[in-house]
Amino acid sequence: MSGGVRWGFEETGHTGYGESGDDVLCAALSAMTMLIVNAIEVTFFGSVDYVIDEKTTDIKVMAKCALPDYEEDERVRFAVGGLIDAYFYQLMDMMEDYPEHLEVDTIEKDPE
Repeated sequence: MSGGVRWGFEETGHTGYGESGDDVLCAALSAMTMLIVNAIEVTFFGSVDYVIDEKTTDIKVMAKCALPDYEEDERVRFAVGGLIDAYFYQLMDMMEDYPEHLEVDTIEKDPE
């Protein structure tokens, strides 16, 4: 988050809900993440950088196009920021059902 705008997120580790490779909670998070990445790139023609570490399952998604210094089209900024907000609120809902398996922190961080 930078200036009140969510522009990226990181996921680290397994949820521990199920065995590795058979964890429906991890699968849901992965599907949600790729939906966000594809929507930014394909639907809104925004720039998004992401890294997926297959060994650790750590994922980092950075969509600087949600920020005014990196994207001049206000519609793209609004759409991308809205997608990342929706992801955050979905995680918050999931935490209610799986509090022992998910942890969400919001960090104020300017893009590098």
